[in-house]
Amino acid sequence: MNSPELAGFLRTRREALQPEDVGLSRGPRRRANGLRREEVAELAGMSTDYYARLERSNAPEPSEQMIAAIARALRLSLPERDHLFQLTGHTAPTRAQRSDHINPGLMRVLDRLHDTPAQVMNSMGETLAQTPLAVALLGDQTGFRGDRRSNVYRWFTEPESRFIYPESDHERLGRVFVAQHRAVVTRHGSASPAGALARRLADQIPEFAAIWAEHEIGLIHSDDKRLDHPEVGELSLHCQVLLDPDQEQCLLIFTATPGTESYERLHLLSVIGALQLNESALLD
Repeated sequence: MNSPELAGFLRTRREALQPEDVGLSRGPRRRANGLRREEVAELAGMSTDYYARLERSNAPEPSEQMIAAIARALRLSLPERDHLFQLTGHTAPTRAQRSDHINPGLMRVLDRLHDTPAQVMNSMGETLAQTPLAVALLGDQTGFRGDRRSNVYRWFTEPESRFIYPESDHERLGRVFVAQHRAVVTRHGSASPAGALARRLADQIPEFAAIWAEHEIGLIHSDDKRLDHPEVGELSLHCQVLLDPDQEQCLLIFTATPGTESYERLHLLSVIGALQLNESALLD
């Protein structure tokens, strides 16, 4: 690990970012150039002390997962992300179909949706980033590991993942998940991570195997979503999708029609979510 170069790179990229660039309030007493270290650490999900040590050149080598989190927190471009990996002594990830690195432009849009449920997902159905209101609406989907990262895997192996959707929609949604996953396998081949996941599911889950054997393709999710939230009840939402074809990622934005019951319930959920975040922060 090239600690001095790493420290300088992190510091300059941190100072180049403004609070507004990552959806934070500037506040009246800010003196720091760019973001504070604690703000970057919070965005990356790590301790402030460890991040500060990276900038002081006296931290142990970070894991690849931690490097990826720092790259997202600092809104690095792909070349900058690769450079960060190399400075820490790791091989830069292959720019392949399953990248966890979010385009900085897409992240800037997400940062400005602090009062809206929105999340970034990749072609494997893995959620890479969520707004707080998306967490309140759909649950925290960014902490899963292994196969559980993929929504198609959770759909067929964890019945509780279906509870937020009306039971009458379950069959259709399952078929859409399978058809969309088949499209990913077709694009990237049976030897890809998507192909390996499909084989594991087909071997283990009869329901998935039966739908997979029908070779359905081209099914898509409806723009209009029906959700049954445990705290606020039924919601009818519109889902707008912004695509980043280069990264094979999409930004999902959920909105409700103003004046409707769903609009009022979504507002209530934002209040509940904020209270839960404050309680969690106090416990931490």
